[in-house]
Amino acid sequence: MSVSTVFDELSWRGLVAQTTDEAALREALEGRITVYCGFDPTAPSLHFGNLVQLILLRHLQRAGHRVIGLVGGSTGLVGDPRPSSERTLKTKEQTAADVERIAVQVRRILDVDEANPPQFVNNLDWTAPISALDFLRDYGKHFRVNQMIKKDAVAARLESDQGISYTEFSYQILQALDYLHLYREYGCTLQTGAQDQWGNITAGTDLIHRVEGGSAHALTTPLITDSSGRKFGKSEGNAVWLDPSMTSPYAFYQYWLNVEDASVVMLLKVFTDRTREEIEELERQVRDEPFRRTAQRTLAEDVTTLVHGVEATEAVKQASAVLFGKEDPSGLDAGTLRDAVAELPRAEVALDSELVDALVATGLAESRKAARRTIGEGECRSTTRRSRTSTRACRPSTSCTDGRLCSSGDASRWLRWISSAERDEPAGPRTRPAHRPLTSRFGVHAKVVLEFSTFTRQGGTDEIGPAAERPVPRRNEPDTADHANSVKRGVAPGRNSLVGLPPGSQRERPTGAGLLGPDRENNHRHRRTSDKVLTWRVSDA
Repeated sequence: MSVSTVFDELSWRGLVAQTTDEAALREALEGRITVYCGFDPTAPSLHFGNLVQLILLRHLQRAGHRVIGLVGGSTGLVGDPRPSSERTLKTKEQTAADVERIAVQVRRILDVDEANPPQFVNNLDWTAPISALDFLRDYGKHFRVNQMIKKDAVAARLESDQGISYTEFSYQILQALDYLHLYREYGCTLQTGAQDQWGNITAGTDLIHRVEGGSAHALTTPLITDSSGRKFGKSEGNAVWLDPSMTSPYAFYQYWLNVEDASVVMLLKVFTDRTREEIEELERQVRDEPFRRTAQRTLAEDVTTLVHGVEATEAVKQASAVLFGKEDPSGLDAGTLRDAVAELPRAEVALDSELVDALVATGLAESRKAARRTIGEGECRSTTRRSRTSTRACRPSTSCTDGRLCSSGDASRWLRWISSAERDEPAGPRTRPAHRPLTSRFGVHAKVVLEFSTFTRQGGTDEIGPAAERPVPRRNEPDTADHANSVKRGVAPGRNSLVGLPPGSQRERPTGAGLLGPDRENNHRHRRTSDKVLTWRVSDA
């Protein structure tokens, strides 16, 4: 990409929302400028929205411009004001630790080009030595309160009952100070950020003009939303993080794979380096052959590779194939498999229960009679071995990497025992279900936890799709909102309850069906039918 066309490229990709002066910025980009973007440690990891800014910097860097990645060691101690409420201040030690983690992510994603290497800075280095008096005299005097209170977030807080503290009110002065410092030290004349940062960025351009008499630019990216206007970057109410300990590579890949057809082309433009010709071809396939989901797979592979690397991407693709019975699970590493099953809801049955009880407890069979029939007909298979006895006890395997694929017809379930070593919580902030280590004999109170998830089958292809969360109540139990909420949390509302069954469950299953499978008669281009993947794990009661 040449420097003369970079603005047009960014505009085509949907990465331009606002600029201070488009004509002047276009002219500046015809030469070689220095641009920066800042990342505050409001969490231990960057997230979906931050990735947009890093990709924007990558485009500018490849066009020959100098880029600076700033991590907010000082601004992170104060906190950018939110329109809703005051932020909870973290300790200096917590902030310093988060700065280090985020700096690693920024360095990994920005291209390390020896001919045009990026610069990495921490604003605490130049902010910490400034005394309170110097801050007020040298910088505060250039800001007018009547202008500061017009910023969207500040105005919203002033109208609320909670108000706004002076600490957060002064945030825009700190961010403006960063721009001024980089202007003086590195000749930086462009700051980028999300659209909601417009006020803070323009505070910096104004400060440069007042103090130095110079001219600087601002460029913001639009908020990324789906066709319904819902903000991207959230998965079931949780942010999509770049740190693998907070959002596993498997869950990260699945998030992109499940993108709707109406949004996938837009996301390909924003988050990948695919050319116009490649994206136009993928757009044609979305229009003419949506059931193949080629665009979604391309998006998922490209973004996961960018964030987590080639090896992690191949591992999660293999995990998807294993869950659908396309590959032998023995070749899959335990960590990736653990991440795959960590996303699943769970139900419990007692250790040493019969296999028939396990099938009924999880809703894979509607009754013990149906479960025995399914097993007796050889329709319950464990990897390549058919299970023909309903009295087989639910017991752990001897190897932590040993797995079982339970399937019937086109429906597949992944059954796996997890050893005590794997049950140990990994380092990092990622939240997982708490389990105590297993005992050598598991004890009389040990339980088997059966985990299962819904996957989507489209147009005869096995693609993991969004989980269907329509609860099926127990017999004689009303389908209440409380029941639905219990199911969504993965909590069984009662003994022998059917937890989180998808479409194709016992009320819709054809007579005589064994394990839940896809609706073969209606498995056509535009219909989604569901399979369920099951995991067995052992825990102490």
